[in-house]
Amino acid sequence: MTEQKLFLGHRLRRLRRERELSQTAMASSLGISPSYLNHLERNQRPVTAGLLLKLANGYGVDILSFATAGGHKTGPDELNEIFGDPMLQDLGVPRYELVELAHNEPSVAEGIARLYAALKESQKLPALSEPDDVRSLVTPENWVRDYIQQHRNHYPELEEAAETLGGALTDPLSVAEPLRRRLKDAWGITAQVVPQSVLGNLSQTYDAERRLFMVSSQLRAENRTFALAYQLASAEFAGLLDRMVSDAAPPDEGIAQLLRMSLANYAAGAIMMPYGKFLRSAEEMRYSIDLLCGEYGANVEQVAHRLTTLTRPSARGVPFFMLRVDPAGNISKRYAGDRFPFSRFGGTCPRWNLHAAFQAAGQVVTQLIETPDGHRYFTVARTIERPIKAELQGGLLAVGLGCDIDHAHKLHCAEGIDLHNAPVTPVGPACSICPRMDCAYRATPPAGRQLAVHENRKTISPYPFLAG
Repeated sequence: MTEQKLFLGHRLRRLRRERELSQTAMASSLGISPSYLNHLERNQRPVTAGLLLKLANGYGVDILSFATAGGHKTGPDELNEIFGDPMLQDLGVPRYELVELAHNEPSVAEGIARLYAALKESQKLPALSEPDDVRSLVTPENWVRDYIQQHRNHYPELEEAAETLGGALTDPLSVAEPLRRRLKDAWGITAQVVPQSVLGNLSQTYDAERRLFMVSSQLRAENRTFALAYQLASAEFAGLLDRMVSDAAPPDEGIAQLLRMSLANYAAGAIMMPYGKFLRSAEEMRYSIDLLCGEYGANVEQVAHRLTTLTRPSARGVPFFMLRVDPAGNISKRYAGDRFPFSRFGGTCPRWNLHAAFQAAGQVVTQLIETPDGHRYFTVARTIERPIKAELQGGLLAVGLGCDIDHAHKLHCAEGIDLHNAPVTPVGPACSICPRMDCAYRATPPAGRQLAVHENRKTISPYPFLAG
């Protein structure tokens, strides 16, 4: 595959301004012309590997973090979705301006996205009584989701720590027992399975005074193991988790706690499925989720999530994306180890068979899809059960996992499928911003497009619109 070019103009410009340098002075120190530096800062030229080395030597920047971390969260697709809103569509902002904004002014783009997200949330709530209530519109799940995606759902420090710990926790029968022993021997924490009636509406809880960790008897076996790994991660990596949350600078304590829980969940999965060992298993088993579940005592969702994290630069797995939805279409998880055009403010395309998985419960449903930009992806969808078996918590969820078609030949579930000649389903982002004109599944009119409805004819698509 072609290597992605690095357009890092905003980071280069920020570095220069932080050092209080003119373009001429910085260009001289890097051995390039001022005009070339100007092109770099305006993202008209990509940053080369040689220039990254000069930045590392001359300005002490960390190459990996400079080139990858802190990238813009809000891209042109998200901005297109925002400016396609009826409130803004009369501005007619062309896509090239949105691309320039996303690449050259990422903080401004993110600010626009946050304001728009707050507006969408405010439309669901009664009128705000106090100006300070606006803060409540920054929903915790969206903030944390954006933070995780900014880091491509991969945290090297957590991976290293979890791999060291997980590699030492071996048992011929189950990882649950060494997890329990480690909690007891290293931290004096006793783990017990207790009736659900003891916990009320909780599935697990830790009593710090008694150093007692209680897990519901109604949790499924794999989720009990994960609960033990979560509690162990919270104890072993407390300092690291605190620092990571502090560095993220969440806007309030509730979001900070949700982020810490999300990072501890990540660490729990990494302890159960240590990076190097898990990647080797995944490649040997051709990414068979069922085989990986059996190998690591994990469930489908845990393995699917872990597969989206295999982006270590020196040892990359297949770059998967993942969604989890309920029967009503509500998205509760969304991760991507590689770029996938998720709708940030809407749902999923009804033509993607993630939803059809509910009609084929327990079965693996595969599909080749093509997004409007012409990229093709191989996807797998299947239902999963909720973590707890209590009657009131019944009902299925669906997990969708996919990767670029160029990687699909590595997957066990793609065997026997002619990836170059099999039928391909055109899909799009949320209907309100999808550019496909003749889709019979369109649920809403396309924002920013003039409808082409005529009284004397009806089209297959309920909302035909003019091209352009």
